[in-house]
Amino acid sequence: MKLANLSTDTLEKIKSVRWDRIIEKHEGPEKWESVLRYYEPEFMEIEGRWVLLPIEREHHTNITIIRSIWSADGNSLTLFLKDTTYDDDPFFSGYMAVCDKVKEENFFLAILYHEWFMIERTDVFEL
Repeated sequence: MKLANLSTDTLEKIKSVRWDRIIEKHEGPEKWESVLRYYEPEFMEIEGRWVLLPIEREHHTNITIIRSIWSADGNSLTLFLKDTTYDDDPFFSGYMAVCDKVKEENFFLAILYHEWFMIERTDVFEL
């Protein structure tokens, strides 16, 4: 799936959505309209589903999905990911996203994108 192939109506849906962020101590909310205007995001395929995150498409090769949690109804996705575009230190490369399925569309759109300090799982947790 490519942003360039979406209908005008679908792009207008995306532009109307606000999303929350905490990145480099800058806090949202932001509008997707700004992301589409000033950046070059693109869909990522995650576990067979299309997801649009507020990140540049050039970052995709540097992203590792650490954990994905799908809601019971399949309409929401929580992601923990690592983006090593600028740094591979877990203190600086972790992010968390919450994405919702867009009504009458076949993709998920981020409504939250925050920095996340990657903390190793200890043996007290079940894997």
